[in-house]
Amino acid sequence: MTRPEFDLLIVGGGLMGAGLARAVRDADPAARIAIVDTGPTIGGTRGQHLHEVDDDELWRRYNRSLEAGTQAHYVGVVAAPDPGSTVVGAAPGVYHLGSFGEDAAQLPGAAVAWNSGGMGAHWTAATPTPYGAEVFAFDGAAEWDADLARAQELLQVHPDPYGQDPAAAPVIDRLREMFAQTSDPGRGVQAMPMAVQPTGDACRRGPLRRTGPNVIFPPIADGADPAFALLADSLCLGLVMDGAIARGARIRHLPTGGEREVTAARVAVCADAMRTPQLLFASGIRPSALGSHLNEHVFVSGRVLVDPEKVPLELAALRPPLRGEWHVASHWLPHSDARQPFQGQIMSALVLDEDLRTPLGYFVQLSWYIPTETRDENRVEFSDTEADAAGLPRMRVRFSYSDTDRRTIAEGREAQRSAGEALGEFVPGRDSEVLVPGSSLHYTGTVRMGVDPVTSVCDPDGLVRGTRNVYVAGNGVIPTPMTANTTLAGMVTVVRAARGILRSGAGS
Repeated sequence: MTRPEFDLLIVGGGLMGAGLARAVRDADPAARIAIVDTGPTIGGTRGQHLHEVDDDELWRRYNRSLEAGTQAHYVGVVAAPDPGSTVVGAAPGVYHLGSFGEDAAQLPGAAVAWNSGGMGAHWTAATPTPYGAEVFAFDGAAEWDADLARAQELLQVHPDPYGQDPAAAPVIDRLREMFAQTSDPGRGVQAMPMAVQPTGDACRRGPLRRTGPNVIFPPIADGADPAFALLADSLCLGLVMDGAIARGARIRHLPTGGEREVTAARVAVCADAMRTPQLLFASGIRPSALGSHLNEHVFVSGRVLVDPEKVPLELAALRPPLRGEWHVASHWLPHSDARQPFQGQIMSALVLDEDLRTPLGYFVQLSWYIPTETRDENRVEFSDTEADAAGLPRMRVRFSYSDTDRRTIAEGREAQRSAGEALGEFVPGRDSEVLVPGSSLHYTGTVRMGVDPVTSVCDPDGLVRGTRNVYVAGNGVIPTPMTANTTLAGMVTVVRAARGILRSGAGS
């Protein structure tokens, strides 16, 4: 039999695909690895985070969108007015599912990236630690801790990249005091861990660099790995299956329309929580749980201008933001399961005068993440007869909130209101909004891992049920309901899948 072109073919060039390539490469320097990277390049460098691009206007647009504190405002998000209109030839960016012709009316904020590096080019880099009900420790606490540490290493997580601002400490002290009685030990308001690396003055945009896919696995950008190939500007149309064995994948080069088959000993799909199950379905890989248990936490945006009469701030003593940053501090209120089920993502920034020198005020974003129940009926379904704009099976998203979800949302809004009122004038109808479902961009569960073959798509090592060499990794593989940002937990699934792939002999 002819030897396949690659030992491992990874579909998806985002953070998860890059993490899998890096984990396998670190363990096996000789493994022949390829990544299928769909969509055009943003800023001229493949796999680059938008914070690091050289294009001044693109950089400004991205950072202005971040100031809104709402992921649905990220650069390039477009809701297509006509179902079925194509984004395949569109500019790189993030697009609503409707732009691909999908039926996502029940998850109207849902969006996916159409660019090199996927959502890894856009994300805020927040990496809070999974806790309590979020943890999926199939092999015990010790292995979970080790996998989590490796995931943090791959993402290059820093515990406090912005440092603490003594002049703003009263704001954090007030919030910490408010939630002290409901927070588990060590789970009070604290610095937000982020995949952000202090770099001195070496970074053109500023001293803090975000982790993009090409930071995790540099050959994506520089090609400096003779055993690695980037299949750029290419869309995977399906895996080539021989019974339970994948022989490779069929891909289309988007600029030319040319199609070919790429052969590989093992295939890993790291697309995203929507397109990973879509590709499995298109390939005839259809475990009973495929697309089911779709989960997303509720996203409640909020902002308050700190009242110095409520919180004793010294405006003149507030430090300016670091070069290239819009905010001066990044904190979070971790959830504590039932005792305190909400996460607060707390970003603090200055209101400056016209010369951008003198602080006139201090505002705090209070983005509240509220967990929802994981239910089988929340799911993505795929058509056997209709195709989307990319030529893959058309999606239909079914999603709703349960009565328990609605009660939790009401409780979360009340907790956010209390936090806002403790800092300044906070009117929920004016200063807070429950965003439409899908707006968080944190989707999980559609290719969930587990030990039950009925309720899971893959085993705890990411091996897809009914196959012998197809793996999945990423946020869609997370089996637990997430309150926190999902990327770090998604990278834990990458660590597990890498281990499974290596056990099967990736370089053989």
